[in-house]
Amino acid sequence: MIHLKNSGYVPQDAKKLLSQADKLVAGMYAIVRDARVSSRYVEFDVSVSKECLDILVKKLETIGPLDHARHLVEEEMEKEEAIEKGREYFNYERFWECHETLEGVWKKTYEGEKDLVQGIILVAAAFVHSQKNENDICLSILKRAMERFGNSSSKYYEIDVDVLRHKVSEIISSGKIVTFTI
Repeated sequence: MIHLKNSGYVPQDAKKLLSQADKLVAGMYAIVRDARVSSRYVEFDVSVSKECLDILVKKLETIGPLDHARHLVEEEMEKEEAIEKGREYFNYERFWECHETLEGVWKKTYEGEKDLVQGIILVAAAFVHSQKNENDICLSILKRAMERFGNSSSKYYEIDVDVLRHKVSEIISSGKIVTFTI
C-alpha cells in the first residue's frame, strides 16, 4: 500500500487517480488495484516486487509526495495492541488498514463482543467506500454497522461506543458522510 500526501484531491477524484496511476506504471511489472482519497492521503493498493518499489513510488510521486509505503500482511499482535492500532488507523483515515487490523481481533472474539467489533469494522469499511466516492454503498454499510452495535454501550477499550453509534446515526439520518475519530 502506498500513501501519498493529499494535495487537494477529494474522493470524487479516486477513479481519475486510479486511471492516472495505471498510466504512470504502464510497462512495469506492477498492478495498481485501487485508489482511495482521504483528507490526508491518496492511498493506492499496489502489487509490485521490492526491487521495483522505488521506481513505482517515483512515478506515483507526480500525484503527490510519498508519505509512506507499507507491505500489508495479517499481523499477529495482542488483542489490546490490535484494537489500539485499529483505532489509530481509523483516526488517521486509514480505514482499509483499520478494517484489516480489527479483522484479526474479530476472529478471536465471541458472542456480543464479536458483533460490536464487526460493527466497528463495518464503519471502517463504509468509509473505505466513501473514499472511493461510493456514498450509497457507504450509507448501506453504515446501516449494517448499526445493527451490529445492538445494545452495546459505554467503552470498548478506548472507543466510546455511545458516541460512535450517535455519529453513525447522524450520518445515516442526514445522508452527509463526515469522517470522525474514535
